[in-house]
Amino acid sequence: MCLSIPSQVIAIDSDRQSVTVDTLGVRRDVSSHLMAEPLELGDYVLIHIGFVMNKIDKEDALHSIELYREIVTKLELEDAVMPTSLM
Repeated sequence: MCLSIPSQVIAIDSDRQSVTVDTLGVRRDVSSHLMAEPLELGDYVLIHIGFVMNKIDKEDALHSIELYREIVTKLELEDAVMPTSLM
């Protein structure tokens, strides 16, 4: 199963058919070769193995990002309270 976190397009390189995205604060370049529709700065996309697979609605993307942040926070809290002997 693949888990794709929404990423926001922050730069576009038309010559290389790639975009730079921000995924929860991590920036990376990914290919936009597989996208039929053009991407614009600020668009939210889903990425699989280094390729933009599709563009998603901003509201849905922001909701998903909030859920991921909640999951990370809960996992960090669990790690903080779990005795090291159980790890």
